[in-house]
Amino acid sequence: MTDLVIRPLVAGEEALFDSLPDRGLVGRALLGRTSLEMTGGYRPEWTWVALRDGVVVARAAWWAAPEDDVPIALDWFDFTDFDAGVALLRDSPLRTEYSLHTPPGWRADPDVAEAVNTRVEAAKAAGMSVLVERYRYCWTPECGLPPRPGRLEFRPEPDDDVILGIFRRVNENTLDAHARRAIEQSGVDGAAREDLDLLRWMPSPRDWWRVAYTPDGELVGLAIPCRNPNNPVVGYIAVVPEQRGHGYAYDLLVEVTHELVGHGADRVVAATDVTNVPMAANFAKAGYPVVQHRIDLV
Repeated sequence: MTDLVIRPLVAGEEALFDSLPDRGLVGRALLGRTSLEMTGGYRPEWTWVALRDGVVVARAAWWAAPEDDVPIALDWFDFTDFDAGVALLRDSPLRTEYSLHTPPGWRADPDVAEAVNTRVEAAKAAGMSVLVERYRYCWTPECGLPPRPGRLEFRPEPDDDVILGIFRRVNENTLDAHARRAIEQSGVDGAAREDLDLLRWMPSPRDWWRVAYTPDGELVGLAIPCRNPNNPVVGYIAVVPEQRGHGYAYDLLVEVTHELVGHGADRVVAATDVTNVPMAANFAKAGYPVVQHRIDLV
């Protein structure tokens, strides 16, 4: 068999990356972006191909915001040769989480299921493991703006130390797989710092962040609307342990939605773990449709 050549692109080779056939069943194609559009906006040194006889048989591209120094996610990964795909991930020096977008109900379509499973198996063969499957939502005005329940008060909080303290509390017994992994790896304080750093990374204003209280002044949790580099998003909502069981997460979600609409959003993107049944129910109640699933591998 011809030796496999694995290397990053150089500037001007976007068409080479695009030469691998793609049926558009899974991945970034579901977000309405072709590989050529993607490579036009991604850095060549983070966009890799595996070639045999000059033909692309596997490709992968990592993503970051324009101001970032290192990639933060494996954004595109596919292949016509399974072993080449595995070798590409193993040989590349880039190590990030891999987020694979799928249609809802992807297991029911044999072609889509095969596209998902082969990518997941290749990533696992290269040393990754599945962390969680998530629902991806996209609210638009056609979904209807849910009325504010009016049970809570929302106040700005400019002190990051106060926000860190709330992060520590809401992560107690959290159902979020990423938060649990961060706590295992970095402890409660490290996980709280990761949450803060992620929200600080968002290009939206810091003064959008809100802390929720009962009318009696008891802390309830955080309601943080954001914009990432592409969309308005539900950045963070969480309830402190002693206030759980009252349905307050729904109030926080509605507040974030109203805030983003007030800032001009014509859509709001959000996500939660498939295993987080209570939060998924809140999204459904607020009129957020599931538009995709996302499988996160680490």
